[in-house]
Amino acid sequence: MIVSGQRPEVEPLHVAGPQARRRVAEVAGLIGGYVRRTPVVTVDRTDFGLAPGPLTLKLEQLQHSGSFKARGAFTNLLRREIPAAGVAAASGGNHGAAVAYAAGVLGVPARIFVPEVSSPAKISRIRSYGADLVVEGATYSDSFAICERWIAENGALAVHAYDHTQTIHGAGTTGLELLEQAPQVTTVLAAIGGGGLLSGICLACAGAAWVVGAEPEGAATMTRALAAGHPVDAPTGSVAVDSLAPRQVGQLPFGIISEAAHAVVLVSDEAILDAQRALWERLRIVAEPGGVTALAAVLSGRYQPEPDEHLGVVVSGANTTAVDFSR
Repeated sequence: MIVSGQRPEVEPLHVAGPQARRRVAEVAGLIGGYVRRTPVVTVDRTDFGLAPGPLTLKLEQLQHSGSFKARGAFTNLLRREIPAAGVAAASGGNHGAAVAYAAGVLGVPARIFVPEVSSPAKISRIRSYGADLVVEGATYSDSFAICERWIAENGALAVHAYDHTQTIHGAGTTGLELLEQAPQVTTVLAAIGGGGLLSGICLACAGAAWVVGAEPEGAATMTRALAAGHPVDAPTGSVAVDSLAPRQVGQLPFGIISEAAHAVVLVSDEAILDAQRALWERLRIVAEPGGVTALAAVLSGRYQPEPDEHLGVVVSGANTTAVDFSR
């Protein structure tokens, strides 16, 4: 369960034990021919002005479609029966791009619903993959409701962004890869939106590493859920609104994270933007705000590692207009 204070010994839990790790490993074998084994880069934390200690970044912004979401998208499309109507998904942007990409590769019709706050970069990427795109609704939750009505009328397969077993297992392959590439990592940090990524990492890292989640102060879905004992509505105001701000954390991710993660920390928008800038200035790596939220937890001191703790941080996406190549 989530604890504070001194770090406990890591032990498998019933929701995230060896059997769960095996399921994630099976998915990794299934989707291996469709997703990239993204690289890791290990630096010293002094590169970011922190006390000495190792820091390994898992560069999921280099994944197909620009984020880790391609892993869950391919898992859904390869493990579930696809009706003639194809698939449909609601998304802040990254999940939609991933489903559109996977559908294009596999020759499956796809319709993607995104809210009006979705970034131009993400909208452009979805369109580039050939999916039908509907930009409607003020928030992700609004677009999700519109998507659900369309699915009920047309019979398409719903591919949920985070609250589905296949999505979670697919996301979990990120953590599995990280530990294979950098087995010395003792703590893995990842961002929380709906909770799919962090819950998948909890399953993949059970018994092998400590797992910590980070979320924006303005979109504290997991923090609010933990306080209430179940998912509840949370504000959706954050610089990372287009990737980390559903109204509620998912039911399935909540069950896993609340039992198998060891901490959840909040970071300010200022810290997120500072991390985005620092990643570019120190390593020349571009990432979107949601993609650097876990790194922001480290750089801002919201998560303070022990000197001998080897941190693994997932940089989860880079669908951003931060770099303009139009000129």
